Amino acid sequence: MNSIAIKPLATVPELLPLLQGWFEAEWPGYYGLGRRGNARQDLLAYCNVGSLPIGMVAFSQGQACGFAALKGEPFPSHPHLSPWAGAAYVQPSMRRQGIGAALLRSLEARAAQLGHTSLYCATATSATLLLRCGWQLLEVVPHEATQIGIYERAL
Repeated sequence: MNSIAIKPLATVPELLPLLQGWFEAEWPGYYGLGRRGNARQDLLAYCNVGSLPIGMVAFSQGQACGFAALKGEPFPSHPHLSPWAGAAYVQPSMRRQGIGAALLRSLEARAAQLGHTSLYCATATSATLLLRCGWQLLEVVPHEATQIGIYERAL
């Protein structure tokens, strides 16, 4: 496995166009033309270091290869929980190489630095990764015609 470096998005703003392209390609139903999401706007909001939301960029061999965010806005069914790990993306050719786990660890560390004692994640696709990284399934809830697992990681 290659060495993976993680940097706050705020320190590499020149990557915003690349990340915007990733978001729009990965989630066209949300970020596509005429949809309700705005990838650039969301990414600009993640350009913080000491307060939520915070975006983190993964690098392998000096090349950006992944992204994840530490977010304050709640998941609709669980407004009492915060913060949340989300907006996670790893380039398809780089998946299953530890990049997602490295991004999760960086979010966990940042949440702990900010004084949080738990971190949460709502996902329909990353259960295996979360469980492998020590997260606990709290419950499964319906969300937009699918089932979403709500996970917690004690920090």
